[in-house]
Amino acid sequence: MLKGIFNVCFFFTHLPIGALCKALEKPPWSLWLNLCLKCTARLRDLTDNCMLGSPSVQRFTTENPEVDAKPPADMYTYKMNYPSLGQCVIINNKNFDKQTGMSFRNGTDVDAGHAIKVFSSLGYKVKVANDQTVQQIQQLLSKVSQDDHSQSASFVCVMLSHGEEGFFYGTDGNVELKKLTGLFRGDRCKTLVGKPKLFFIQACRGDNLDGGIETDAVADDTTERIPVEADFLYAYSTAPGYYSWRNTQKGSWFVQALCEMLQRYGQQLEIMQIMTRVNHMVALDFESVSNMPGFTAKKQIPCIVSMLTKDLYFPH
Repeated sequence: MLKGIFNVCFFFTHLPIGALCKALEKPPWSLWLNLCLKCTARLRDLTDNCMLGSPSVQRFTTENPEVDAKPPADMYTYKMNYPSLGQCVIINNKNFDKQTGMSFRNGTDVDAGHAIKVFSSLGYKVKVANDQTVQQIQQLLSKVSQDDHSQSASFVCVMLSHGEEGFFYGTDGNVELKKLTGLFRGDRCKTLVGKPKLFFIQACRGDNLDGGIETDAVADDTTERIPVEADFLYAYSTAPGYYSWRNTQKGSWFVQALCEMLQRYGQQLEIMQIMTRVNHMVALDFESVSNMPGFTAKKQIPCIVSMLTKDLYFPH
């Protein structure tokens, strides 16, 4: 019987549209077509159920009447109306042990001062830690990650030091960045799960120089499972493998641009719009001038890596 139905179904699916219309008008073909449609609909239901795998995973189709084409606006925006906006930790390394081979970082105090001012004005509780060893950095961030952030909307860390690709320098050596940022993953810092965690990293990521190129135009009651790496934003001062420029009197290009754009647009635009303006300012408004051969007329572009799952607007 089933074989016969499948043969009829196959026949109908390969029938020209004109002949199909005529078949609808005359029995028994109209009856067979009705049976065929019911059969394929039933088979589709069965295969859909097989593909679901787990009843906890919802399968959406255009035929599902429960799908809301216009979900609530706040579904895609981070909740920021907590009692506290959160902590902002600034690690400012200026002096380094001789054995590291790292030079004195003139201008970093200017960066730290700008960051203190702008993040305080946004509403963050700012803490500054100067000239931290690797162990001190790890202990500081470990302690902060273990704090109770349940009444906080977010977390910010501004990291100012020397660096290499994937590494950040304490005053006595380097440490993998992921060991520091990983302290705030969802499986380690429970009270920041689902909340934005922003890392602004002013450090070199290599020793390549960018010569540029000319252009002809200038929280609810519901429970959700969230990936442990979700809700992070990493704003690097430069692209992988490249040098990061710093003016000894005005501070680094990246922090200058970051603080100016946050001050100008921090309570108007979404964070990725702000960071795009930071990229624009660093890329177009700065160019190196140096007495050292090969270091003049160089450019820089920040690198923004976002694992944010919603839009982020700082509260007014």
